[in-house]
Amino acid sequence: MSLIGKQKILLIVFILIQTISFGQAPPDPPGDPSSGGGPVGGTAPIGGGIEILLAMSVGFAVKKTYNFFHSKTDKK
Repeated sequence: MSLIGKQKILLIVFILIQTISFGQAPPDPPGDPSSGGGPVGGTAPIGGGIEILLAMSVGFAVKKTYNFFHSKTDKK
């Protein structure tokens, strides 16, 4: 199969995937504000994951730095 034939098949696949894969539907419009429901975007905290991500990043950097300097001393 030539390169042009493969490109045409790939283009057709991408077009078909685009037409059958839809994103998530938008949330329902808010009803009566006094009904006691949560906000439209949800109530998940944003900050909780950032601290975990930063702590894991620092731990990874410390491990990589330790391994780098530890491997230098082993070779000498």
